[in-house]
Amino acid sequence: MVGMTDQALAVVVLAAGAGTRMKSATPKVLHQLSGVPLIGHVLSTAIALEPEHIAVVVRHERDEVARVVAEYAPDALIVDQDDAPGTGRAVEVACDALPDSFSGVVVVISGDVPLLDSDTLRAVIAHHREQQVAATLISTLPEDPTGYGRIIRDDDGQVIRVVEHSDASDEERAIQEVNAGSYVFDRKLVHSALGTLATHNAQGEKYLTDVIEALWAAGLGVHAIRVEDDWLLQGINDRVQLSDVQSRLNRMIVRGWQLAGVTVQDPGSTWIELGVELAPDVEILPGVQLRGQTRVETGAIIGPDSTLLDTVVESGAHVVRTHAQGAHIEAGATVGPFSFLRPEAHVGPDAKVGAFVEIKNSHLHRGAKVPHLSYIGDADIGEGANIGAGAITANYDGVSKNRTVIGAQSKTGSHTVFVAPVQLGDGSYTAAGAVVRRDVPPGALAMSVSPQRNLEGWVEANRQGSPSASAASKAKDAKH
Repeated sequence: MVGMTDQALAVVVLAAGAGTRMKSATPKVLHQLSGVPLIGHVLSTAIALEPEHIAVVVRHERDEVARVVAEYAPDALIVDQDDAPGTGRAVEVACDALPDSFSGVVVVISGDVPLLDSDTLRAVIAHHREQQVAATLISTLPEDPTGYGRIIRDDDGQVIRVVEHSDASDEERAIQEVNAGSYVFDRKLVHSALGTLATHNAQGEKYLTDVIEALWAAGLGVHAIRVEDDWLLQGINDRVQLSDVQSRLNRMIVRGWQLAGVTVQDPGSTWIELGVELAPDVEILPGVQLRGQTRVETGAIIGPDSTLLDTVVESGAHVVRTHAQGAHIEAGATVGPFSFLRPEAHVGPDAKVGAFVEIKNSHLHRGAKVPHLSYIGDADIGEGANIGAGAITANYDGVSKNRTVIGAQSKTGSHTVFVAPVQLGDGSYTAAGAVVRRDVPPGALAMSVSPQRNLEGWVEANRQGSPSASAASKAKDAKH
């Protein structure tokens, strides 16, 4: 009998694989799932178990994986797997890296199994401790067991070994119960058993699963806890599996927000990442993606067909057919349709950003309006100001960005160009087509004076025989 109920706990995360079936320059465990890399999900689960130690075994793209691990688990041990291949060797080097004084329970989980939750692992750990066995593994009964190691039991139902799919006989492959690849071990016993393993198998690797037979042969207990929801244990080896898991997780996220009081009109076309925060009575219309650290407050309406990344939307605002990144939309504001809010776009209370408007690093104060067809960059638009259609802030002089300041209650005519740096005083106006190069005093009208010239007969003289020339001639004949 081994183990005590008060044993210390360590978690080993296996993240050394190359993930060749992903066919990607990005390491497999760094592919994103609902805004978090796969290994970030796994590390969050590991941290929730409150272990004394977390050891992450790395090899492929070692530095890049280690950097991301440090973001999610700064205290984790980074353990380098050597040239000896296999999961057994990975756990062996992880056990070597743990302090000699640690003699508790080791939980082994994979960096590419993101949905396995801490509650399931706690139940397995509790069983392991209560039964005082050498090893406890998680098993399941998938619809298609192809590729999984099979759980081999004796006539009494006791686990005696695990055989990998590539090494299994036809009879063994007919077994439905499979090894899910997550384990709870006694540290000293598994470390000792790993030292005895060979690589006489189809892959030429040191299999962690061979430990099960070694422990059983030594007369030590091995249990398998069956998890009915096999999707919890789904590993990700290619992009098809990644999208399958993403769809399931997104459905869970959307459902959770619905139960929390958020209206989601079409869950099938709505994507919400894990870092998003939504208040009750938010309404999400079809075709919406909420990503990153986006936050939406009570009564706001998002969509249809909008993507918000790291954007704050305050109470009662309405955002329709808009792409926003790093923006802040205050209470009661309206944005869209077909608006583009770039980083540091700040739309004040009750302000309006209309159709085909791009805002970048600019602040629209309370009630300010940019209704249509404009580019506003590096600008401050005062309270109640109205920017006419086709406005452009010419903020870049070829060397540096410059700022435009438009005062409160200003009204600018259509197709005004503001050549920054320039400032318009409160209550000022601009005429249509003005090019504003100098500051405008409060209450003044800025206009670019250039008399219009009409060259009579120019079309007939220069475009002879054209439809335009024919139309002009007919019009003149009709007039006379």
